[in-house]
Amino acid sequence: MEGESDTGERCDYCGATFDDEETYLRHLRDDHGDDLGPIEQRRVTELDSDDDAPTVAMYGGAVGALAIGVLLAYLLFFSGGGAGGAGSAADTAGTTDASGLTQPRAVGSVHYHGTINATIGGQELDFGRQRFQLQADAFHFENGEGERWHVHAERVTLAWAMQTLGIDVTNGTVTFRGTTYGDESDETARVTVNGESVRPTEYVLKKGDRIRIVANASG
Repeated sequence: MEGESDTGERCDYCGATFDDEETYLRHLRDDHGDDLGPIEQRRVTELDSDDDAPTVAMYGGAVGALAIGVLLAYLLFFSGGGAGGAGSAADTAGTTDASGLTQPRAVGSVHYHGTINATIGGQELDFGRQRFQLQADAFHFENGEGERWHVHAERVTLAWAMQTLGIDVTNGTVTFRGTTYGDESDETARVTVNGESVRPTEYVLKKGDRIRIVANASG
């Protein structure tokens, strides 16, 4: 796989190189806006929002105070319920997001690592690239490392973790940048942990897990 320059960013869509991230992101927005994956879209959106930063700062304090007030009211309401309060906490476990994936819980309560190797469409992904770094608090890569991942929450499923990187893994398919592998009989879509096949939507990552993803089209 062709790597990214040590001094800049390289566009995977047209091969152009850029000396700084801002110029690279503006290029993605202006020239490849319709082709961007979820992570790239997020980075471009964050770039566009920079111009609105002063306005956001003006209202940040008020919004933060309101959020704290709502949270305190919620906690006071349920803490008075005795057994009912415990039941509400239990209901939080295993909740799902809009995509139907189980959400992590208790972010910051744990910290452990594992490794990953992913080859999709014949290309080995480099998770050390900026677009894959620090994409979520519960699961991420950091400090330019692309092999060792970090988990900082409970119940981080493999499917949820990969979704933060723009990779959708189900119990039979792998989708990356709009291409789905494994939905045809002659395609490959293998997801293993420690050499064993797993159901990504159900498998919860553990300390030392070695993730391997291989997805290729026919031929």
